[in-house]
Amino acid sequence: MNNKVTLYMHSGSGNHGCEAIVRSLTGLINSQDPSIKPDVMTNDRAEDLKYVSEDICHFVEEKHMDRNVINHTLYYVYRMITKDKESFLRYRFKDMYKNPPKVGVSIGGDTYCYDYMVEEIMLTNSMLHKLGTKTILLGCSVEPELVKRSDVAADMKLYDKILARESITYNALLDAGVSKERLELAPDPAFTLDTQYLPLPDGWKEGKMIGLNLSPLIGMYAEDKDIALKCYEGLIQHIIDTTDNNIALIPHVVWDRSNDFIPLTSLYEKFKDTGRVILLQDHDATQLKGFIARCRLFIGARTHATIAAYSSCVPTLVIGYSVKARGIARDLFGTEDKYVLPVQDLKTTKQLIEGYEWLNDHADDITQKLKKSVPEYIIKARRNGSAVMDLLNQ
Repeated sequence: MNNKVTLYMHSGSGNHGCEAIVRSLTGLINSQDPSIKPDVMTNDRAEDLKYVSEDICHFVEEKHMDRNVINHTLYYVYRMITKDKESFLRYRFKDMYKNPPKVGVSIGGDTYCYDYMVEEIMLTNSMLHKLGTKTILLGCSVEPELVKRSDVAADMKLYDKILARESITYNALLDAGVSKERLELAPDPAFTLDTQYLPLPDGWKEGKMIGLNLSPLIGMYAEDKDIALKCYEGLIQHIIDTTDNNIALIPHVVWDRSNDFIPLTSLYEKFKDTGRVILLQDHDATQLKGFIARCRLFIGARTHATIAAYSSCVPTLVIGYSVKARGIARDLFGTEDKYVLPVQDLKTTKQLIEGYEWLNDHADDITQKLKKSVPEYIIKARRNGSAVMDLLNQ
């Protein structure tokens, strides 16, 4: 490991949003200093190497306690006796713990959106500070209610730098007492991600493709866990019945534990005989962005699939479930109304069809807004790289 910059809380590039952050951030750091090749602590090194070349970074696999029964048992007993919760993280991040970097970059910005992940990211921040590492929380979204917790507010104040990717999080952190000296508002680094244009697949109608992304995760947030799939079915039928557009189903996360192919394959099987629907196969983040960029409209649930659309100036409706969707849309358009359909509010197919129709009716205006705002947004997103370098050079 290089002792300079280590990225951690990276779950693996089978989530192409995680991949997009690694690619874009390491590229931004390298553009500041070509001699720096960040280490990336990863849950699955083989998965990362499937999509990302180690020309830009070095993947270091975390230790998996659950794969070693003896170690698991010993650490569990030790933790029970000593109440030392950090011990699990010292094992998991053993390589980083033994060789602490000058700057540790938490790229799990979404982690604070999920209650079950909050403790481990706070413990890791504490562990690294005890080692003398400066920490930066980058590209983050945090639920405002969460930072009202005293332990979370204290954790936020421990970071040497926080880059909030949208204004709802930024204002919530200010209200929680994080100083302006340690806090900045900077768009997600994935806004700077490169775009690779592969040949278009059979069935792609140039200028007449509606891109759809659906995540099984959103079923966790809706009253009816099947409502999103039902609404997408209704929307596809509506597009087929009322337009000459075709539909591209675009997966953005392909983990076994959270696989977009599951709901998207269900949709494809239902409509494949129409000849109007295609299911894209798995690609890396830059290639997926190339397909999304050539859609006429995009409707998506995965945050970084929608960031790929926004940054390509494609009119986008987000099926959102957390602060990140609302905050990014608000910063781009001045409001999240009409641009985000909260999955918690999704009750009928009519809602999604109405959202699509509004997007379609206002597509030209939205494209012009994005063409005006996105270049400035990309410039601001480059701050993610320089913020890391500022800490490194202190």
